[in-house]
Amino acid sequence: MLKNVDTTREHLTTPEAAERSGLTRTYLALLLRRGTLEGFRHGRDWFVYTDSLEAFLATPRKSGPRGPRKPPSAETHTNSVDRQSQGERSSS
Repeated sequence: MLKNVDTTREHLTTPEAAERSGLTRTYLALLLRRGTLEGFRHGRDWFVYTDSLEAFLATPRKSGPRGPRKPPSAETHTNSVDRQSQGERSSS
């Protein structure tokens, strides 16, 4: 018999939870280990309580890093070059 398992709550395996949520199984296991998601472990497998997963998905989360900065587009570069060349013509 498993300890600390609430048999009255509906639960999903991590692959089922991953499919339903769009999160990876690894990330779900991390959230379970940290206690962010409620669930239990049976052997090597994690199980997520459905209500805990739905509550987690309903809470707004901070977006991840934005990534590297993009270089200026060719159009922006062309416009600045055009402005410089027009300035040179008007000063002549």
